Amino acid sequence: MTYYCEEKDAVLSELQSSQSNGLTAVEAERRLAENGKNKLAAAKKKSLFRRFMEQLADPMIIILIVAAVISGVLAVVENESFADVIIIMAVVIINAVLGVFQESKAEKAIEALQEMAAATSKVLRDGKVMQIHSEDLVVGDVVLLEAGDAVPADGRIIECASLKIEEAALTGESVPVTKEVEKITLSSGAKDVPLGDRKNMVYMGSTVVYGRGVAVVTATGMDTEMGKIAGALAQAEEGKTPLQIKLSQLSKILTVLVLGICVIVFGVQLIRAGSLNFEFAIDSFMAAVSLAVAAIPEGLTAVVTVVLSIGVTNMSKRNAIIRKLTAVETLGCAQIICSDKTGTLTQNKMTVVDCYSTDKEFTAIAMALCCDAEIDEDGVVTGEPTEAALVAWANKLGKNKNELQKQYPRVGEAPFDSGRKMMTTVHASPLEGQDTWYLQYTKGAPDVILDKCTCAVINDIPCDLTDELREEILAANKAMADKALRVLACAQRVWVAKPNDFSPDYLEEELCFVGLCGMIDPVRPEVKDAIEQCGEAGIRPIMITGDHIDTAVAIAKELGILTEGARAISGSQLNEMTDEEFEKEFQSISVYARVQPEHKTRIVNAWRKAGYVTAMTGDGVNDAPSIKAADIGVGMGITGTDVTKNVADMVLTDDNFATIVGAVEEGRRIYDNIRKAIQFLLASNMSEVIAVFLSTILLGSPLLASAHLLWINLVTDCFPALALGMESAEPNVMKRKPRNSKAGIFADGMGVDVVYQGVLVAALVLFSYFVGSYFEYHVWSLKVSAHGTTMAFLTMSMAEIFHSLNMRSQRGSMFSMKKPNKMLFIAAFVSLLATTAVCEIDFLASAFSFTKVGFAEYGIAIALGFCVIPVVELVKWIQRKIAKKRDK
Repeated sequence: MTYYCEEKDAVLSELQSSQSNGLTAVEAERRLAENGKNKLAAAKKKSLFRRFMEQLADPMIIILIVAAVISGVLAVVENESFADVIIIMAVVIINAVLGVFQESKAEKAIEALQEMAAATSKVLRDGKVMQIHSEDLVVGDVVLLEAGDAVPADGRIIECASLKIEEAALTGESVPVTKEVEKITLSSGAKDVPLGDRKNMVYMGSTVVYGRGVAVVTATGMDTEMGKIAGALAQAEEGKTPLQIKLSQLSKILTVLVLGICVIVFGVQLIRAGSLNFEFAIDSFMAAVSLAVAAIPEGLTAVVTVVLSIGVTNMSKRNAIIRKLTAVETLGCAQIICSDKTGTLTQNKMTVVDCYSTDKEFTAIAMALCCDAEIDEDGVVTGEPTEAALVAWANKLGKNKNELQKQYPRVGEAPFDSGRKMMTTVHASPLEGQDTWYLQYTKGAPDVILDKCTCAVINDIPCDLTDELREEILAANKAMADKALRVLACAQRVWVAKPNDFSPDYLEEELCFVGLCGMIDPVRPEVKDAIEQCGEAGIRPIMITGDHIDTAVAIAKELGILTEGARAISGSQLNEMTDEEFEKEFQSISVYARVQPEHKTRIVNAWRKAGYVTAMTGDGVNDAPSIKAADIGVGMGITGTDVTKNVADMVLTDDNFATIVGAVEEGRRIYDNIRKAIQFLLASNMSEVIAVFLSTILLGSPLLASAHLLWINLVTDCFPALALGMESAEPNVMKRKPRNSKAGIFADGMGVDVVYQGVLVAALVLFSYFVGSYFEYHVWSLKVSAHGTTMAFLTMSMAEIFHSLNMRSQRGSMFSMKKPNKMLFIAAFVSLLATTAVCEIDFLASAFSFTKVGFAEYGIAIALGFCVIPVVELVKWIQRKIAKKRDK
């Protein structure tokens, strides 16, 4: 059937659906099973083999593989053991397998979050409106659409009011299309109607920008017009975070560093040997392999990926769904949070508590009819909170909306628009024995409504709207606003015949004022503490609201947003400011009232231009530009439109300001922990490079072979590094200023820490080597010693295990940490067991060329490793003293 060329009733009949009841749940389930999900075909996922090969394609891993291959060739030529080759390749393969596993785990975490943030649609099933995942829609479903919704499937419009849809994704035309219900008649000779001219159809991938409508689904998934165009839609790949990019750059730097050190070692070896020969080549190559392994932090990328994936999963448990991994890092830098008031700072549970009118019941009727909220048989009201409050209030006064609608059926409307700040409905009002006449009700912001009024209803009689009466109404409005009430006005207009034009410009003139309603939306109890926390964390909250300025100021003062020295302005005042004036003034403004969506973008851009990392919340379709412009776009999960959620970096499932602050705290914790893991691993690599380099210069060969270093990097170090990623937030995490978003990996003294800690561990390891050598030869010497190597391995492993405890805080004492990190203690214990096992179990010790170690030597190795704790604690204490003195 060519649906757009048929009457709506014929379409419904063809699809075996009903405009009043939709499909039955049973029938919808059958159709879903028969035709599949309403999803476009996704690109095929990478195979396990391809993922495995990509892990091996890392430049640093390739160096190890080449080293293993050449070591194997040399083992054949020299007729020596293949132990080194086997160990290197085993570690490389295990690392690749772990990488694939961790990548899959991270992917599943992101998929789970995407499922939580999946698009939903309002459908009519079994005669009831319900919300379902858009992918569960089937042909024949009756879908309800309103401004801000993404059209979930192709459909034939069966009801609409001022419906406008932007179809640029399909037609390339950015101007919204005005939709209608009537069937399309083909012009003479035409075989079809171009997609852009099908005014009675809606299509997947388009967006409702105005009005509302109802459509019956005619095609889903790959059968939609979008599906025909797409063929196969590849899922958007999650880009690397700035930190991950910096780590990739670090890998390249380390590779160059390795090559440079190898050249130096080669030169020293050449001078020592006096000439080039095969033995010299082998020695130089093995030294180079050890240096390469020492400098390459094999587990670093995997650790960062896992910590990030665990972090975003934890955030989702705190009602913040991260849609882009980059947001995790940016959250830790947030300096400004621009927040809507209603529903985010307040509870979004409006209740009418005051009314200014000579006829309260008439005002209730006008308010209840001029809204889209509905009430069921049990008295439960559903709809936008403000409108729901009006319907509930009317019901309380004995004016049930369902009964009112039967008496005064709606025949036309001009939907709410944030630019007009009004909505209008027109109702038939049949009188016994007379022709039908029509009542128009308009509700909206009091100042806007009054501007459109020429009279007022006083005791059921229209009277002139004198200046005195206007002042009285404005005074009543201000009295309510001063009590932090949200105030709406309503007006009426009588038509003797049905209007032939339902456009706002035609309807909303020459109105007659009816009354005011004052509603309260209580502040969320947890928000006040969150605002206080923002102040301690160096974050400034900015309130942006469409409410009256008096209401906004009252709420802002109650919450502590509007403090001494800060001020509030209205959208009209903002309009009057030039860009130059606003740039001078904006930092002193904490509250913006009566704003329009375009104002939000201007506010965000002003803060960003001044160098501040800014978060912006939004829910309406017109908020999308400002959310996109912000460093962190925050969408509302409950009241937010699909369009807004799709451009947001983070979606709040509870629409709560406190959740944003909690997400900032979690973002800081995650970033702190990643830095701790990076510092821990790089300090380890630094100590290995120094120890191997100096031992090669002094002894002629590295004190630790590549197999030993790989074990330390991937077994001893990796488990504690992962556990550091799960460390609880430090007590001062929300009592310090946001970090600089442009700061590098080694900012805040981390580079210095890596160097001195690396030097410290290297010194302990070298000393341990010579102690081992003394136990073997009973004399201090620079001879190559297998016993010395065993002692050096033990000491380095012990030092890393103990150092992981140091890294629980970059500057704080490990003894001041109140919450224990159980995972870290388990990881340290596992690493200790693994280190002991590789030295004491015969076949492992033989594979690694280790010698037996006595209790005395084992104790010395532990004691030397433990030395990192007091030394690092002393340095931290000095650093804290210097920082404290500097801050004064």
